[in-house]
Amino acid sequence: MSILVNKNSKILVQGFTGTEGTFHATQMIEYGTNVVGGVTPGKGGSTHLNKPVFNTVADCVKTTGADTSIIFVPPAFAADAILEATEAGIKLVVCITEGIPVQDMVKVKNYLQGKTTRLVGPNCPGVITAGECKVGIMPGFVFIPGRIGIVSKSGTLTYEAADQVAKAGLGISTAVGIGGDPIIGTTTKEAVELFMNDKDTDAIVMIGEIGGGMEAEAARWIKESGNKKPVVGFIAGQTAPPGRRMGHAGAIVGGADDTAAAKMKIMNECGIHVVNSPADIGKKMAEIIKK
Repeated sequence: MSILVNKNSKILVQGFTGTEGTFHATQMIEYGTNVVGGVTPGKGGSTHLNKPVFNTVADCVKTTGADTSIIFVPPAFAADAILEATEAGIKLVVCITEGIPVQDMVKVKNYLQGKTTRLVGPNCPGVITAGECKVGIMPGFVFIPGRIGIVSKSGTLTYEAADQVAKAGLGISTAVGIGGDPIIGTTTKEAVELFMNDKDTDAIVMIGEIGGGMEAEAARWIKESGNKKPVVGFIAGQTAPPGRRMGHAGAIVGGADDTAAAKMKIMNECGIHVVNSPADIGKKMAEIIKK
């Protein structure tokens, strides 16, 4: 079953004919993703990568039945691209764009309240259901099909976790890179909840980082819901100094509960199997699964 995307998902690319859109759409198509077309205002009626190009998302949806969008649009226009996809009835919007102004994302977050559209990102690697559908910029070959779900704030650690899981003789159902900005669409808890309800996911890797309270929220929800599936957790930024942003815009220790140590403590108390190094993720998961 997987979560969010599968081989039947119909993907459109916003910013299709740009450099980034072209490069990653090519990789997605080569992976086997069902890319049905793309949007570049002013270029409607043309073709690109043997796919139709439309002026608007609404036109693309009407013609192709697209239900998922991936956004490769410059930061100044990315928020409008998310809103356009939402208004056109797209079910899942994956925004790769980095550097969207926080004020823009505040407006997007408010607009999405009560809507049926789900946003993943921005500033994220996207979503991949191994062997079926890649809606993002991750290296597809790393993701071997299996029954372990991954939710991560970090792109590179998503790939590392998938590699560790594969080396342990396991594989991935779906991996979701939620992004590391202060304001994002899908939270850690929301992604974990989707995995908990997915019959084809047996266990979950949850990767967080310093800053914010999403990991603690997810951990408490996991405990309250009865620890239905085992979760292996890792928090990046264990040596980060307070008050300094580390990599992601949201990765900054603003208080005692934002530190890696505090988050790891909460996760441990909630029954999550916390590892101190990403190199131990696969080994710990195999140890749990094979018990």
